[in-house]
Parts: sequence; structure tokens; C-alpha cells
Amino acid sequence: MHWLLSGSLSIEKLTVKIADLPASLQGKKLVQMSDFHYDDLCLSSAMLKKAIALTNQAEPDLILLTGDYVNDNPKPIHKLALHLKNLQSRAGIYAILGNHDICYQHSQIEITEALNNIGVRVLWNEIAYPLGKELPLVGLADFYSREFNPIAVMNQLDNNIPRIVLSHNPDTAELLQTWRVDLQLSGHTHGGQIVIPGLGPALQYYRKIVQKIPKKLRNRIPYVRGDKFVIHHWEWAQGLHQLGKNQLYINRGLGTYLPGRLFCPPEVTVMTLQRW
Repeated sequence: MHWLLSGSLSIEKLTVKIADLPASLQGKKLVQMSDFHYDDLCLSSAMLKKAIALTNQAEPDLILLTGDYVNDNPKPIHKLALHLKNLQSRAGIYAILGNHDICYQHSQIEITEALNNIGVRVLWNEIAYPLGKELPLVGLADFYSREFNPIAVMNQLDNNIPRIVLSHNPDTAELLQTWRVDLQLSGHTHGGQIVIPGLGPALQYYRKIVQKIPKKLRNRIPYVRGDKFVIHHWEWAQGLHQLGKNQLYINRGLGTYLPGRLFCPPEVTVMTLQRW
């Protein structure tokens, strides 16, 4: 995707406050990357290399990848992996899969193996401890997968222990309010791609128009799948949100679909943890 259609790369920096964060984890730095859709059309190799370089310059303690590495066909994951193997992180690189990573019967296996082969650990309804037992990292199956089962995963954790949850689709934040989620990292929305200043993503208005169209015709309309409309909660399209005691951050992603981006640049996110 040409930079005129995608926008220039943005580095978002923020401090995330977490209750009961151990003193040993104060100031730890996380980098989130999401929604690559890598095929040299939706994301150029030049922008990808720049995103990786800026990530490494941040000297992260942990790198987190939140899904959609390809555009349905899993084959480009092998070329993408050659780039991602250049990422550097003190405590490793952890990932989840998105809806585009499970489109074909063999996609999940092929993408998981390609990432594992370069040292990226893919979590699928699993808990890992890259920063120690005092801050678990939960990686959930994609929301559209039949294996999405937060109950079985989240109930394994003591509610007194803070945790970070990776879930590709931000709509899952509504379901996850049942549990403690100190920080949920999601992608999926691309920030809406086209944003109307002061009003938000144009797609939320597009949705209202499309809802008036008979259901049989909706599947022919871009960005609409039945009644899903990419997500329901467009108020969570990008950035940091407080949902009761839980926190949700949505990364705008690196890849871009036509017609491009407007007031919604592709993003790499650098987060610093702070005790609350």
C-alpha cells in the first residue's frame, strides 16, 4: 500500500497504570504491533522494516503481536517471518492469531509454525509468564473461532493477581468484564481507517446506513459480514479505554485496505507499565 493511501507510520507512546503491579515490573516497556495483512499490497516491505526498526529502537522488554498477519491466504507468512525475526526483545515475543489467520483449514497451523520457528510464541487459549508469575499474559483464541473460550482460561487465574490479555477483536472486552483485565490489547479495527475529525470512524455511520438494506444484499457490501460490521463497539475503534476497572487498548494496525486511511495512520505502540 502506497504511503499516500496508508498514511505515514505513527509511534504511539503511553503509560499504562496497573493496580498491584510488582515493584520489579515498574517501568517495563511493551511494544504492540498488529494487523499486518502482509502481501506487499496492504503493507509495504519498506513500512514494515521501518516499524521493526522503530520497535527495536524502543528497546522493549516484551513485544506483543495481536493478529492478522496475512490476508486470508497464509503463504505470505513465510516472507513476513523473515522480517519479524529481526525483532529484539528482552523477554521475548508473544502473539495471538486474528480472524484472517484462521480463514483456511490449514492456516492456523501454518502461521503458528512459521512464527514459532522464528522464536515467536503463539498463544491460543493459553497463559504465559514472560515477565514472571506476578503478571500473567493471557492469549485468547480469535473471537470468530469456535474455540474462543475465555471462561476456561480466565478462571485459572487468581483475581488478586494483575494480568495482560491479548484478544484480537476488541468486542471481546464486553465479555471479559466478568474478570479482572488490567490491560487488554486488541487490533482488528484498523482504527476505522477513515476517521472524521470530532466524529470518529466513518464506518459507524456507514453501518447505520447499511442496516436499512435487506440482509440478502449486505454480503455484497465491503466491510460488512451479515450483522457483524467488523465490530459492534466502534467507540472502541482505537486508543485506550476504561471499561469499569478494566483497561482496553486498540492498536490501529500496520496494514491498510482500499480506499486507504484518512486521519488514522498505521501504528506501533510503545507502552510503559506503572504501578497504580
